[in-house]
Amino acid sequence: MIEEVILVDEFDNSIGAMEKLEAHQKGALHRAFSIFVFNKQGELLIQRRALNKYHSAGLWSNTCCSHPRPNEKTLDAAKRRLKEEMGIETELIYKSHFIYKAKFENNLTEFEYDHIFTGIYSKLPEINPEEADDFDWISITDLKEKIKINPEIFTVWFKIAIEKLS
Repeated sequence: MIEEVILVDEFDNSIGAMEKLEAHQKGALHRAFSIFVFNKQGELLIQRRALNKYHSAGLWSNTCCSHPRPNEKTLDAAKRRLKEEMGIETELIYKSHFIYKAKFENNLTEFEYDHIFTGIYSKLPEINPEEADDFDWISITDLKEKIKINPEIFTVWFKIAIEKLS
């Protein structure tokens, strides 16, 4: 199945659709989301991206991130992907958004209008090995310290989004 993303303008108005890989090859602005799931102790569930990912493979990131499909609401897509990637079903709350652009070593470019959602979940996730190969629960204080010491082991968007939550 060919995955398509929603192309948007700088105000998040839909202006079309494009095949996901092509959007990343061309650096086209598209809609995305980043999910941050916390447990009752306030720790954030982070994941290490699977080694088969076409960019940022093996890097630590937020609980889940992806793109809504054409004609799919962003919140619905976020819930769908959270279940597919981490086996988690929980209420998600919209928090913020940001636009970022990052070029990767394989000549792909992320240019995203990224919606941030948060949720609460205190059980162990059931990670999909196609999406993630490890997970951890971490306090925001410890996470920020790790990012300061080893920024290269975290995804670009995660380092931006975590500041939007603080």
